[in-house]
Amino acid sequence: MDFKIRDTDPKSAARAGTLITDHGTIETPIFMPVGTAGTVKAVHQRDLYEDVQAQIILGNTYHLYLRPGLDILSEAGGLHKFIGWNKPILTDSGGYQVYSLSDRRKLTEEGVTFQSHIDGSRHKFTPERVMDIQRTIGADIIMAFDECTPYPCDYDYAVRSTAITHQWLQRCVKQLAETDPHYGYNQSLFPIVQGSTYKDLRKHSAETIAAVGADGNAIGGLSVGEPAEMMYEMTELVCSILPADKPRYLMGVGTPANILESIALGIDMFDCVMPTRNARNGMLFTSNGIINMRNAKWKADFGPIDENGLSFVDKQYSRAYLRHLFVAGEMLGSMIASLHNLSFYLWLVKEARKHILAGDFASWKQMMVPKISQRL
Repeated sequence: MDFKIRDTDPKSAARAGTLITDHGTIETPIFMPVGTAGTVKAVHQRDLYEDVQAQIILGNTYHLYLRPGLDILSEAGGLHKFIGWNKPILTDSGGYQVYSLSDRRKLTEEGVTFQSHIDGSRHKFTPERVMDIQRTIGADIIMAFDECTPYPCDYDYAVRSTAITHQWLQRCVKQLAETDPHYGYNQSLFPIVQGSTYKDLRKHSAETIAAVGADGNAIGGLSVGEPAEMMYEMTELVCSILPADKPRYLMGVGTPANILESIALGIDMFDCVMPTRNARNGMLFTSNGIINMRNAKWKADFGPIDENGLSFVDKQYSRAYLRHLFVAGEMLGSMIASLHNLSFYLWLVKEARKHILAGDFASWKQMMVPKISQRL
């Protein structure tokens, strides 16, 4: 993997880069649609290519390990071939999903034993096992196995948790060094900075992760309930420590405003279920603000979903028609809304990149954040 910074914004830490993988080039800053179980919900791969113009998508180790399972993925030739996607893929290690199973998992320094949310069967993830699983899945970018701390989090627990994450990272690195990719192309490991909302722990974790010299680095354990300003504070601190010549990935973030603010702090990569999850509930993000499509005010509004025509759905379907689909419980409503929201997110980071290259990102962001955050 190769990462080059093309330009930086003179009044913020924002940067525009190019990330090259064996499955294609990614222009940063970038948003990655979440395809947890091998599918971006309610969106066809053709539309991800042609309309959304996604450059990379995300899959999840935990979910893919349980279904369809490693035997099927291996027989298919990896996740790319299984789902018919020939662009880059990133896989989360499953650490966050195991964190969310707090009532059905047991964590030790060795790893995590957990019960499947599907059938209650018992499984064990160790750093070595998670690396082997991600070798079988075959993503271009794979994440180190970590423990995601909750918010709020006791300081002593955060200390122990961060230490475990660092120990697991060394085991992940060792396992990858002793194994080869399965499908003839390279895989890049991204370690994950943890430390909850404690500055000293975040600083220590960022220094530890930076010392590994990985192809890229991620920031985890944020956007789990803490105030946005605290998330930005931790992100800024970590970005000041992580190497500037490597891509930085802020995991699970977030709202359009979160993304612009984090780009200004030096983040290059994002993922979040928000655009598709909110779309299925009738919430649409637009270049002028946020729309609840179920509101009666859109019943006879025959204008486009987004006046700036960000995708073909904005030009083809009216707000009135989309509201009708949601009120009638038609599946097409979720499909159109998901396409629109993903198109908006990809448009937003593309515009951010354009303004970084033009040298006026900071002033553009200051204008855009309140605009895209208002309720219409």
